[in-house]
Amino acid sequence: MATGTNIRTYFQGTWHDGDVMIMRGADHAAWLGSSVFDGARYVNGIAPDLYAHCARINRSAKALMLTPFVSTEDMVQIVWEGLAAYPKEAAIYIRPMYWATQGDATAIVPGEEGTAFAISLEEIPMAPEGAATHLGRTRFRRPVLESSVCNAKAGCLYPNNARMLRDVQSRGFGNALVADALGNVAESATANVFMVKDGAVFTPIANGTFLSGITRARHIQNMRADGMEVHEAVLSFEDFEGADEVFLSGNLQKVTPVSGFEDISYQIGPVTRRVRELYWDWALTAG
Repeated sequence: MATGTNIRTYFQGTWHDGDVMIMRGADHAAWLGSSVFDGARYVNGIAPDLYAHCARINRSAKALMLTPFVSTEDMVQIVWEGLAAYPKEAAIYIRPMYWATQGDATAIVPGEEGTAFAISLEEIPMAPEGAATHLGRTRFRRPVLESSVCNAKAGCLYPNNARMLRDVQSRGFGNALVADALGNVAESATANVFMVKDGAVFTPIANGTFLSGITRARHIQNMRADGMEVHEAVLSFEDFEGADEVFLSGNLQKVTPVSGFEDISYQIGPVTRRVRELYWDWALTAG
């Protein structure tokens, strides 16, 4: 079942209208999870950081022992060809994907040959500006590189995220604030996280347990250029309990305000609003 509507699929060298079947039952990825993806956005005729997202999926493929074969430049061009079918005002989720079709002699390791590629475009509206989420704690944690492919945006990582969400949603929360293996805050179940205290902005330092997102980096750059004090640091749950503002950073919605954490409420304050404003000012200027 697709998340969005008005789907287009690029597969085997051409664009198709609709949600095209792309994976076979015996493909390595179908039973062993060897798939990677990335996500970008098309909004109001622009696709912010599209090149960076296309470059990252090729890095993710290599990290998962797949063989990427579409250059970043070609991938960007293919995406724009697919987007030409949508009106400028449409909000589109752009998802390039690689997956293994074959394994080696062990059947476990992806084969050096046999990687497939597709792009899915789905119309998914941006959330209203005032939409916020409330975070809860979960017993599930982010893995480490020694146990999982944390350096790839890999499909096999997401069942862990799903159980984080199911855990907190069963208690009435919208998202989870998640710890790393050492018990420090890593991110939410779906996006990177920032907190504000006394006007300064803090975000968990990238330690290899979570993907340090492209949009996260863009926010940090924008905030520092605007004169804000931004720190990447080791942060505890107690730090977040004492925060003035908290917001999430992800490709799908760019900035998601957080209204609370467990029984603590936050203001949706001036820093969160400013970060959103800075992002879209940059995006429209960058084109």
